[in-house]
Amino acid sequence: MRHHDCLFLKLCLLLTLAACGPNASSGDAPPPGASASPAYKVGDRLPVKDDTPSAPAYPETTWDELIPPDWDPAEIFASLNLDALQDADPRAEAALKKMRESWDNAPTNPGMQGKPIRIPGFVVPLETEGSALREFLLVPYFGGCIHVPPPPANQIIHVFAQPPIKDTQAMDAIWVSGTLTITRSNSQMGNAGYRMTTQKVEPYQWGE
Repeated sequence: MRHHDCLFLKLCLLLTLAACGPNASSGDAPPPGASASPAYKVGDRLPVKDDTPSAPAYPETTWDELIPPDWDPAEIFASLNLDALQDADPRAEAALKKMRESWDNAPTNPGMQGKPIRIPGFVVPLETEGSALREFLLVPYFGGCIHVPPPPANQIIHVFAQPPIKDTQAMDAIWVSGTLTITRSNSQMGNAGYRMTTQKVEPYQWGE
């Protein structure tokens, strides 16, 4: 068993609850004096703001809207006291396996099928075309799939950029606009419950 498995377990749970919890729709407020591209920390989320008076072609959407209302990401931990686990406890490894299986198969929200959306997130590269990015995962918090294990499948969008986008790196903060479909796909970086072919990709700017 890997050392510090129970610490990873706690971190995964905290990050997922932050991304999927009741306050996820409002996002994190920009820190005082933040620049357009602040230094993000693992677990940071991007605020979603929609000040448009009339509904745009791609309405701004929050990550918690991608989750079925009756799904609880922490349900599998209900009978497990994480604070009582030690790093060498085999229950930590068993809980990690159970968590991964549950989150890799997390249910999607049927109401999101075919819905045009605009959503902010962080880039996890998958496929390039020359120097441009052709496929990537979009995740709700900084570090997901790279610095920490992947979020649940209902918190990952497999994005196909049409045309491929340039000057975009791992963990860049962006907006993507397109029509969402409920299509599961697996990759080495994480399992996605949704798919989108982009109509527009924009850099995320704090305070826009």
